[in-house]
Amino acid sequence: MGTNTQPAESIQVRLNAVRAHIASAECQYGRVPGSVALLAVSKTWPVADILAAVDAGQTCFGESYVQEAMPKIEALAGGWIEWHFIGPIQSNKTKQIARCFDWVHSIDRLSIAQRLNDQRPPGLPPLHVCLQVNIGDEPQKAGVGMAGLPILADAVAVLPRLKLRGLMALPPLTDNFEAQRQMFRRVREALEMLNVRGLGLDTLSMGMSGDLEAAIAEGATMVRIGSAIFGSRKVKI
Repeated sequence: MGTNTQPAESIQVRLNAVRAHIASAECQYGRVPGSVALLAVSKTWPVADILAAVDAGQTCFGESYVQEAMPKIEALAGGWIEWHFIGPIQSNKTKQIARCFDWVHSIDRLSIAQRLNDQRPPGLPPLHVCLQVNIGDEPQKAGVGMAGLPILADAVAVLPRLKLRGLMALPPLTDNFEAQRQMFRRVREALEMLNVRGLGLDTLSMGMSGDLEAAIAEGATMVRIGSAIFGSRKVKI
């Protein structure tokens, strides 16, 4: 994982700038103030950087690699951080995810959802989950296709140790604002379609540093921001 190469004040300044950007986009696109939550993506960044963000009031953090995340979760134990798993899920990692995370954003098949459900400790509240949608039909990306989404959603919604909250998407990269909006609109419409079926979903996990405004314009309730808070990643896992 990376090392802390910047003063804590730099992280705090960037974090406050991201919050201001979110608030501005909420206002510009007619969203209710405070309706978009910020998930700080802390993968590849050490405990010291997470603590700098915590000192600035951030409590929700996203991790993509179980092996990297576990030492951070153990070092920062105490229930004051909400941990979100946002990466691809391997079957042999579901037990740790089910036991140690509060949210999972990246469920794309029923077998993984069933493992998380079965391995969620009964003493913990149900695990909040989102289904990852492959909205651009990109073969290199994980995610359930639009055709299979209703079947998967219905099956996950009845698992007792999971609470299906909504959808997550990683749309194709583009700098074109209208193209970004079009992709995010498809995700929102998919969630609305599922709610017509009575699922009562309330979460759209979409939008990152490069397409935050388009996501908020199309209804994002949670944006996943890493580089705009912590800086460019110099080390990959």
